Amino acid sequence: MKSICIKTNNLDYLDYLLNDLKYFDMDNVCFSQNEFKNYKNVIIHYKGIDNNLFLSKICQILSCLVIDEAEENLLKNIIIRNYFYFDSVERKKILDICFELIEENFTEYFDKKYSILYDDFFNFLSDNKCIIFSGFINFRIKDYILVLEEIADEAVNSFILEKEYLEFVSLLKLYINSQKSNCDIVHLIYSSEHSILLNKDKSIINISEEVFRAKFLSDISFSSNDYALNALLTLLPKKIYIHLIDMCIDEFINTLQLVFENRIEICTDCNICKIYKNNKDINKSFN
Repeated sequence: MKSICIKTNNLDYLDYLLNDLKYFDMDNVCFSQNEFKNYKNVIIHYKGIDNNLFLSKICQILSCLVIDEAEENLLKNIIIRNYFYFDSVERKKILDICFELIEENFTEYFDKKYSILYDDFFNFLSDNKCIIFSGFINFRIKDYILVLEEIADEAVNSFILEKEYLEFVSLLKLYINSQKSNCDIVHLIYSSEHSILLNKDKSIINISEEVFRAKFLSDISFSSNDYALNALLTLLPKKIYIHLIDMCIDEFINTLQLVFENRIEICTDCNICKIYKNNKDINKSFN
């Protein structure tokens, strides 16, 4: 007979474990719960002959338990330990980004984490009949913790980039609101590959000339449309009509909307849009 004792005082872990054991899909298995002085014990007995299969199924449950129930607190501890210089609001945002990163690559991350945890549990329980769950998490899943630290590092980098981006946008907004407009209307003809600017008479604005007078307020580069952005910062039009030829609002357009706010109006089906859609050479459409 093979027996395993799992010790824990965490009620969430205990409920998770007992619930999974209720639906344990092996014969000759029974379990009981006992409470002693220091820990609540879950004792599992197996009276069959395939001990490796029994161990494997127990390790599957324990691996999923860590991922489902313990991972959030482990990430929080990593963020507090490694990035203590962020305040509580910033740390919460970093944690949210961690979950977003995991969700975006769920299968890849889950398989990697599960494989590491399964091996750690299986190796330990092959030689031990008793496992103190909190101690195991704190001291015996180092490779799993490394994966979480990599996720946290990536989340921090994303957080810093977003913070710098928002600071850049804020700086541009302050500049725009402190300057006088140099023209009434500018039309931005925009696709994923090209962009041109037109004045209120639908004549092309020569960006290459405007760029020499542009106010470069940051060395942050968002896209190949930097020249268009800086030309708009020079012209500071009262109204900007953005004609989306590809019907796509991308990062550059989002940046313009954040910077110029209510000066922006999006258009997808006016005469200007139709002219370009019928003539795929954006540089010749208005010549």
